[in-house]
Amino acid sequence: MPKPPLPTEFQGLPVVTAAQAQALDHQATEKFHIPAKDLMERAGKGVADETEAYLAEVLHKNIHDARVVVACGRGSNGGDGLVAARHLREQGADVKAFLCPPKKDGGYSELVQRNIDLAKAAGVPIVDAGEGSGIADALKSADVVVDALLGTGSSGKPAGAVHHMIQEITRSKKPVVAVDLPSGLHPDTGYHSGVYITAALTLTFGWAKRGLVTPHAQKYVGTLKVLDIGYPKELKP
Repeated sequence: MPKPPLPTEFQGLPVVTAAQAQALDHQATEKFHIPAKDLMERAGKGVADETEAYLAEVLHKNIHDARVVVACGRGSNGGDGLVAARHLREQGADVKAFLCPPKKDGGYSELVQRNIDLAKAAGVPIVDAGEGSGIADALKSADVVVDALLGTGSSGKPAGAVHHMIQEITRSKKPVVAVDLPSGLHPDTGYHSGVYITAALTLTFGWAKRGLVTPHAQKYVGTLKVLDIGYPKELKP
């Protein structure tokens, strides 16, 4: 029996590939002159607001009594997570962020470094991820985890600090809010390499990515929401 065709729309918007999503993001900055920092700020604020709503509506937890662990990668997805951590802290949550170290040949991008500094200024503790980071202990008392480890630009099997954090998050069995897509899930196919996040809620930006709407990925994606982060209506796949 042939497989049913994948949906071409989700929430009334086109479904896109990872390459299309990255091209559209680039066009938003280059053609429509929307600063990348503004897109990241809106994405992170949207994640914070949806996480607060999840705490209230699903976990019946007031934001002022909530403990949140934010797991951040070294790239733009991690930057989104740092923005979310800052807003969650400002909204009243007890927040702790774990951040993957930069690659050995350089530091963080200017945009990620900017949001590291802003998060620290807002009172968010930021811990270097990896063995001995204490993430397992932090997860024990957390109400929810924000997965901002890997975005649509990632490929291959998660390794190093990312692998370690995915393992600890999975062991904790705490509910996860995934940023753009559950880490370890391929954005185009919805398959994984064995190291992956299972999310309760996935918040993707602008348009749903193809892998998120595949039938076999639903158990990893959980509830899927597309957040409007201010892409112009003229910007279309």
